[in-house]
Amino acid sequence: MDNLELKRKANAVRKGIVTAVYSAQAGHPGGSLSAADIYTYLFFEEMHTGPDRIGDPDRDRFVLSKGHTCPGLYSVMAEKGYFPAEELKTFRHLGARLQGHPCMQYLPGLDMSSGSLGQGISAACGMALSAKIDHRDFRVYTLLGDGELEEGQVWEAAMFAGAKKLDNLVVIVDNNNLQIDGDITQVNNPYPIDKKFEAFNFHVINVADGHDFDQLRAAFREAKQTKGMPTAILCKTIKGKGVSYMENQAGWHGKAPNDEQYRTAMEDLDRIDAELGGAN
Repeated sequence: MDNLELKRKANAVRKGIVTAVYSAQAGHPGGSLSAADIYTYLFFEEMHTGPDRIGDPDRDRFVLSKGHTCPGLYSVMAEKGYFPAEELKTFRHLGARLQGHPCMQYLPGLDMSSGSLGQGISAACGMALSAKIDHRDFRVYTLLGDGELEEGQVWEAAMFAGAKKLDNLVVIVDNNNLQIDGDITQVNNPYPIDKKFEAFNFHVINVADGHDFDQLRAAFREAKQTKGMPTAILCKTIKGKGVSYMENQAGWHGKAPNDEQYRTAMEDLDRIDAELGGAN
């Protein structure tokens, strides 16, 4: 898939995110939108997975460690064909499969349920180690938020991954610099993130623009070529990317748009479609 197609897919994913959160009148749009390009690259370019491979023991695994950004995961899964896009409108509704955090008991295609921050990377380490033990070639990808790095469990898992030389594990950090209480440097500064992962025996790749598919492609290729140690890909992103009034605004960490804001958001994304030469 070329970059233009990926950009169109990512914009469709952003529309799905906004629609899901608006329909629920609850959820986390900011960090979902900042990771939309990462989700898109993983599911449409990087990972050997899909609705036709559910249950395949050799499929690649994805663990959403920052589980509150599941509107992004659900939207990219809908684009990939795991379920109809119309189902995004049932997000967080009573009895719906699309819960406020991913739940694998309800939705086929999820590799792990997500709960408290920090737990996902630990589960991903276990999956990567199991592949080594079973002599399987699948790779494991886990997406974390930068505020999530304030959780001690993240660094216990990182120590384990480095010690076990899990070169089939890729940890991706969505570094949008904002969390629910504001700038991460003002809450509990996790910087320098790269030096910390290096100290835990990770190969670290810094991506200056986590919305640029050429940069993402180069980073994931480098990760595949890395042997004997896990990889951390640190992506600089913009919280709320694509929606004018949400960009770089911590207040949109966990808030749903009203009717007027929803219309504005979709108009913003429609303009991006037009700039890309038409809707997906």
